[in-house]
Amino acid sequence: MTYCVAMTLEAGMLFASDSRTNAGVDQVSRFSKMRSFVRDGDRVIVMLSSGNLSITQNAINTLEQRARAGDNALSLWNATSMFDVARLLGDALREVKTRDGPYLMQNNIDSSANFLVGGQIRGEPPRLFNVYSEGNFIEATAETCYFQSGETKYGKPVIDRMVTRHSTLVDAIKCTMVSFDSTMRSNISVGLPIDLLLYHTDALSIGMQRRIEETDPYYQMVHGQWGEGLRRVFAQLPGPDWA
Repeated sequence: MTYCVAMTLEAGMLFASDSRTNAGVDQVSRFSKMRSFVRDGDRVIVMLSSGNLSITQNAINTLEQRARAGDNALSLWNATSMFDVARLLGDALREVKTRDGPYLMQNNIDSSANFLVGGQIRGEPPRLFNVYSEGNFIEATAETCYFQSGETKYGKPVIDRMVTRHSTLVDAIKCTMVSFDSTMRSNISVGLPIDLLLYHTDALSIGMQRRIEETDPYYQMVHGQWGEGLRRVFAQLPGPDWA
């Protein structure tokens, strides 16, 4: 399993994903689930993947091969909108699942996979999409400015409470770190390191990209202070008068 979060705010965008994959308790590996396609001054496209690793890797490799072909077909490098990028990714995901899915099913292997894809192409504002396993997708809005994929339930409450379209990127980072810490506390299938990428609106270049390991001082501070703060607030809550 995995956990991915992407946010689109007035100030910019945040993308984060863990890097743990497992096929049972004794087969745990680390793979980056973040892929970026950048041409400074023209486009920044970021993809986060969850689900069957072979399906997601093949879908991205399919897009890369077609982009390198250099013909006039629509590709990541000549698409004029993020909508076109989401459609290309959905089509590639559908194609790979159609080819490989039946064989995986014969061995009771789940072929489901999802992508969060966002960024900005020159001439339009930043946009964020959630591409489902079937290849269809939805777009984030001002009211719903973030998407999650993978093991979402543990890290969702803090984002729902804290993040709005007007949040700063610094607050988004803090909230994302708490969201990942809460998820990893309750689910061993999600684990460090965390890949984090920031994009500032209209920059058309990556603002910051960082891999957060277990020894990262900021992560350690969040991990410790968030747990202590929760216990402190819980102890301060009065008990019910009917107890």
